[in-house]
Amino acid sequence: MKNGNLIRRCRCIDPATGKDYGAACPKLKAARRHGTWTAAQELDPAQDGRRRRFRRGGFETSTKAQEELDKVRALMAIPEEDDPWGKTQISDLLENCVKDKDPVPDYDETRRRFKTGQSLNSKVTVAEWLDTWLAGRKRLRRGGAKRYECDIRVHLKPHLGHLRLDKLRVHHIDSMFDAINERNIEVQEQNAQRRVVRDELKSTPNKGAENRARRLWLQAQLNAMPPFRRETGLNTQPHIRDTLRAALNVAIAQQVMPAFNPAAHVELLPGTKPKALVWTDERIARWTETGEKPSPVMVWTPEQTGTFLDFVEHDRLYTLWRLIAFRGSRRGEGCGVRWEDHSAKARSLAIATQLVQDGWEVFEGAPKTDSGIRLVALDEETNQDLLAHKARQQREREAWGEGWQDTGRIFTQEDGSLLHPGKVSDLFARLVEAASLPPIRLHDLRHVAATLMLAAGVDIKVVSETLGHSDTRITRDTYQSVLDDLARDAAEKVVQLVPHARKPLAVVKDGEQTAAPRRPRMTPPRKSDEAKEERSA
Repeated sequence: MKNGNLIRRCRCIDPATGKDYGAACPKLKAARRHGTWTAAQELDPAQDGRRRRFRRGGFETSTKAQEELDKVRALMAIPEEDDPWGKTQISDLLENCVKDKDPVPDYDETRRRFKTGQSLNSKVTVAEWLDTWLAGRKRLRRGGAKRYECDIRVHLKPHLGHLRLDKLRVHHIDSMFDAINERNIEVQEQNAQRRVVRDELKSTPNKGAENRARRLWLQAQLNAMPPFRRETGLNTQPHIRDTLRAALNVAIAQQVMPAFNPAAHVELLPGTKPKALVWTDERIARWTETGEKPSPVMVWTPEQTGTFLDFVEHDRLYTLWRLIAFRGSRRGEGCGVRWEDHSAKARSLAIATQLVQDGWEVFEGAPKTDSGIRLVALDEETNQDLLAHKARQQREREAWGEGWQDTGRIFTQEDGSLLHPGKVSDLFARLVEAASLPPIRLHDLRHVAATLMLAAGVDIKVVSETLGHSDTRITRDTYQSVLDDLARDAAEKVVQLVPHARKPLAVVKDGEQTAAPRRPRMTPPRKSDEAKEERSA
């Protein structure tokens, strides 16, 4: 290998100049062990044409310096002579080695990485790669990018960020989720303790010196406790794993790490997706008694839905509530739908955009998924309501004059400005409470639409497309409990169709057991009766 040599020098000072002798010290020839040896090797020019050298000194003997030089030359011999890009990569590696004062990389590992096309910089950490990967996700929807960023910032970097990317193993990721679950237990305990103190503070009256002293002590206890925190539940943990798996897949594709994705081999505890439950009389009674909802996802019965729509009939956003209740549009889709998306003649509404809430900021974005872009058929009454709403909006436009904001949206504030999705949810909650109905979220009104369509016998494929689900399995999984209720109702109807003479079961009513009323037995008419009917006819 040309342009490489060993240099012997020392730190002796020339009395005449006051500077180091360097390689010109007279003692270097007289004393064999005087000074130290330096290995120097010319590297390939940098991409900008800059000249560069590998230079490392401090070796006590020429043998050790020669060993270092041999390692450098062996690495530089890995690329073929006609591979200038490969030579540049090796030279980059050696230059960084000098800058970071790292040992010369292992020959076998470097050769393996070079031959398989992997990055020669084996010191890339998980944190560095996650930042690089996230920065390259240009096409992500804003909500998706926010979720990835949260997973990386809150979980992946604190637990795995310090590890070298190529050294990441399955047990490292398992340890992360073990730590997350241990933290969940801690959060549960601390939240429970804070809840006890808070409830006692609320129940302690203000009157009386003893009560006031008690309240001050409780408030001091509350201030010293950690604030209420959310757990990282079993339904959230798969998303954290999927974020890491997606980032590692790109690293493997770009040959930054070996072709093994440890995140794909991590097994998590099974989570449970909340099932939609109907507000039956029994569930309402239990909720009234305890204040606890049977499920995070609750839906109204058709009668309860009718009560709500009757109650809000004169509300400005009545048509929005009706659209969500019957057609199942998402909150952001309802707030973002435009007049250009409505066809009165075809009685249809195109869902092509939505308003997305990020923190408290609102911006326009595409629907949640590609399947969310869809054409929704409208019933005649909803179609007419939209036309009436358009006429009302025109009157508001004239009243506001130059102050009107022309956003082109169907549902707006009084001055034409965009609706804030968060404020719409708050308004819905107040209306539900005012209507004395069991509570549901605004998103649950979308679930009501699915329930109504299923109860009406609409094919689940049509229901799925109307809701904007990418697969009917999502629809079936979410509304399996509703389908079970419908199945029980269908079973009762089937039994009613079949005549039989079985003795009715006893019925418990008001604490007393009574005989159930016997259904009239349906018997075919006798032949003599049929003959009489024919003669009378």
